[in-house]
Amino acid sequence: MKQIILGTAGHIDHGKTSLIKAMTGTDTDRLKEEKERGITIELGFASLDLPSGEHLGIVDVPGHEKFVKNMVAGATGIDIVVMVIAADEGVMPQTREHMEICTLLGIRHGLIAMTKTDMVDEEWMELALEDIREFSHGTFLEDSPILPVSSVSGQGIPELVKTLDDIAGQLPPKRPSNLFRLPIDRVFTMKGFGTVITGSLVSGKISVGDTIMIYPSGITSKVRGIQVHNQSSGSAESGMRTAINFQGLEKAAVNRGEVLSTPGSLVTSYMVDVSFHYLASNQKPLKNRTLVRFHAGTSEVMGYLMLLEQDELPPGQTAIAQLRLDAPVAIVKADRFVVRSYSPVRTIGGGHVLNPAPQKHKRLKPEVIQKLRDLASDDPDVIISYHIEQSGYSGVSFSHLKIMTNLPDKQLETQLQHLLSQKKIIQTDKDNRIFIHQTTFDTLKEKFTEHVGDYHNTNPLKAGMPKEELKSKFPLLTDVKLFNQVINQMIKSKQIIQEENTVRLESHRISLGQDQAHVRKKITQTYRSGGLQPPYFRDVIKGLDADPKHVQDVMMLLVEEGQIVKTKDDLYFDARAVEDLKSRLVDFLKTNGEITTPQFKEMTGVSRKYVIPLIEYFDAKNVTLRVGDSRKLRKG
Repeated sequence: MKQIILGTAGHIDHGKTSLIKAMTGTDTDRLKEEKERGITIELGFASLDLPSGEHLGIVDVPGHEKFVKNMVAGATGIDIVVMVIAADEGVMPQTREHMEICTLLGIRHGLIAMTKTDMVDEEWMELALEDIREFSHGTFLEDSPILPVSSVSGQGIPELVKTLDDIAGQLPPKRPSNLFRLPIDRVFTMKGFGTVITGSLVSGKISVGDTIMIYPSGITSKVRGIQVHNQSSGSAESGMRTAINFQGLEKAAVNRGEVLSTPGSLVTSYMVDVSFHYLASNQKPLKNRTLVRFHAGTSEVMGYLMLLEQDELPPGQTAIAQLRLDAPVAIVKADRFVVRSYSPVRTIGGGHVLNPAPQKHKRLKPEVIQKLRDLASDDPDVIISYHIEQSGYSGVSFSHLKIMTNLPDKQLETQLQHLLSQKKIIQTDKDNRIFIHQTTFDTLKEKFTEHVGDYHNTNPLKAGMPKEELKSKFPLLTDVKLFNQVINQMIKSKQIIQEENTVRLESHRISLGQDQAHVRKKITQTYRSGGLQPPYFRDVIKGLDADPKHVQDVMMLLVEEGQIVKTKDDLYFDARAVEDLKSRLVDFLKTNGEITTPQFKEMTGVSRKYVIPLIEYFDAKNVTLRVGDSRKLRKG
């Protein structure tokens, strides 16, 4: 069975509420003020079983111009609209505005109910019909039935219900979505139940016991009970008018305009990229940075409309724009919206969302505008690639792509696999399902090569660049998995060579200049002749007529080559002298089992300033193991 939402639209006092009561027996005006004034102020709700067995959830909207924002909130999720026009008055200002709003919200199915036929004669009714036909020409209701009805006598009501049944049977299937979303249109407390939230479930499914989050506030709660069309239910799904009761949720913490969804499934943003249509009924061009009222779902937020392509937008034109809002909204790709002017308040345009959480764009940039136009094309590959490319080093998760693309899980999976097979994107984290664009990956490889090359130029005598130092060059690259993935691919393609914790370009070779070769020879001779009693390195530097940095680089090269051994601080030894001492030490320990520091001093024949660094060096190299005041040969 289809889940269908029917909504009314039309001018004040044209009989919308009376028509619903005649159809369903339900009076949707529930407020005392509504009863006293005889007008609908807030949204009203009813339901109707059609002859075919289909079930309609009905939303009755206010017709007064002061309450159009409530009408917009109620129009969210409507599948079929009944445009109500009174025979005694004909087409009126709010009739036209409601038609524009329905068009902007993407409603495409409905009929026109000509009410109050009991109040006019046949000649007047013909004039009203002619007025209605002229009004509906060129709209989505142009070819829809126009049904004369009287809520007083009941005339035409059975035919209206039958026509609604026919339209319901012809509705196309709803676009599938696994993303649960319910824009909140009413919040109240009920004795014995607590806080109750109502709305039209626009996508996904919710069940008793599920944990939900309220966006943008971030408050979470557990579903205690669900009602669909005034009947208790264990779950609700897309297209249903739903009331949900929550555990421990205060009424004051929830507001109309917020959205129910599952924790972590939506993002909030102060900016929205849109395709915006400026209604032809406007009298003058729209200027850039106009203050407007942004209506999406059941929310109304003030903000500035930034025209990205031009300084003014003529009536009847469509343009790429960015809304910069005073408060965050939680919406998804392809959501419909309405824009109303700040003052005087009236509907001026609307459209659909291109990017629900964009970066701030600079105006009049052709490359920005073209990419946003590509988003408007609805090509899944283009949309997915755009968002993955925009995410840069951070990448984008599967769950985030659901919001940015508004694609069903299976279709998104298929499109991602297609892009992976074409090597346009790369998966960097299988557990969290993170993707980056191939161009971002290639850029990282280029920058890695550039930084390692710069390191070689600055440190020509060093074998390679420490990996940690390379990583520090990319503060925005927080994912270690991605860093290692780039390194590993560059190693595989032989662009770089990894040696322990350093990396170097494959082409890098250490080459000493004439001065550096002279320094190398002097250092080697000094430490070879020094044996186990070498000078401190700072004294060696002073004795050489060379740049201290060059001397330091040459010494590090000799250490990396294994010709010089560094013990601690400023003390270095000739590697052959240390190796000879190691052999004597091992032989002694094999024979005697242990050696004391005085015995080791006697073996070396040097002063204590050399003895301690040397014996600690052998400890660090796992040759010896300190036990009390003695050393033993470490096993293995």
